[in-house]
Amino acid sequence: MRCDTLWTQARLATCAGDGLGLVERGCVAARGGTIVFAGDAADAPVFDAARTVDCEGRWITPGLIDCHTHLVHGGDRSHEFELRLAGASYEEIARAGGGIVSTMRATRAASEDALVASALPRLDALIAEGVTTVEIKSGYGLDAASETRMLRAARRLGRERPVRIATTFLGAHALPPEYAGDADGYIAMLCDDMLPQVAAAGLADAVDAFCEGIGFSPAQTERMFRAATALGLPVKLHAEQLSNLHGAALAARYGALSADHLEHLDDAGVAAMAQAGTVATLLPGAYYFVRETRPPPVAALRRAGVPIALATDCNPGTAPLTSLLLTMNMGATLFGLTVDECLAGVTRNAARALGRADTIGTLEAGKACDLAIWDIERPAELVYRMGFNPLHARIWSGQ
Repeated sequence: MRCDTLWTQARLATCAGDGLGLVERGCVAARGGTIVFAGDAADAPVFDAARTVDCEGRWITPGLIDCHTHLVHGGDRSHEFELRLAGASYEEIARAGGGIVSTMRATRAASEDALVASALPRLDALIAEGVTTVEIKSGYGLDAASETRMLRAARRLGRERPVRIATTFLGAHALPPEYAGDADGYIAMLCDDMLPQVAAAGLADAVDAFCEGIGFSPAQTERMFRAATALGLPVKLHAEQLSNLHGAALAARYGALSADHLEHLDDAGVAAMAQAGTVATLLPGAYYFVRETRPPPVAALRRAGVPIALATDCNPGTAPLTSLLLTMNMGATLFGLTVDECLAGVTRNAARALGRADTIGTLEAGKACDLAIWDIERPAELVYRMGFNPLHARIWSGQ
């Protein structure tokens, strides 16, 4: 069998099936950017390879996937960090004109080129740790011109760097000042005007909302879901981060790809997500940064068989985090996830949270040849270490 590249003498964590799919004497073959074989070398066909790479016993995992980020934005909010250190809460800062609206002002003032330039260092930090797919949300423009500019900038990042970009429209992130006191009017504008424009331009792969007391109500969120569904766009949701508004159950009713954060998720929400197949995307960086004390109900999610993903939530206000490796360590130490759960959470389940489980997330024939090759002795090192990057090589689409 012909192939472009054959990686030999490798140990594999294919992440296929229910576990990590460990293979001690493995090889991976790719042709045209697609895996044609990944498994035990003893079971491999004879390959006529244009290039052979001896991995010298290194581990290969799927390329990592960061399935929840706010990577594109203007400015930063380091001053708010100082305020939090002095005792101010996230809600107090937001209600005083800080928070998301603060970033909105900086984002509206930034050109598309400026947004791309400021996002590239954050993206490069993720790529340097073996990340091959990144989801990027809008939600800091909060008007049609700025939201579409954010989404165009996110798409451009996928042309500036060898990485897969999934874009999510998050117009329902916060209430802009021009709609003060009229959240229903803002949601109506999003549904009737802005979202159709975004969909027609092909700028979004999914639609998200912030269902929270300082965000939008379940009824307003549902209106967004109905509009997205009518346009053929899948939905996801920031749910149960600060309180329990039963957003996860609402998201599940609409077949959401994921519900994210989930610190205040209850048993009914867990059951609804399990029935719908909605992924629980946990964001330990935000939990850590804002000093939350109530972790998401990991044991209940496990019992119900809800897939668990992990992501950085990279954003300027509550998770200025650009390390998916550190995110895994946080998932283990703060939320009690196992090594297997952490690795599945940034590969197989992260792909599912993006609706892309058929093309990425595992080492299987027919999927994109996105690989991370590691200088480690066992996969647990990827979760165990802090501030250490053992990446040997990153392969994106076979290159």
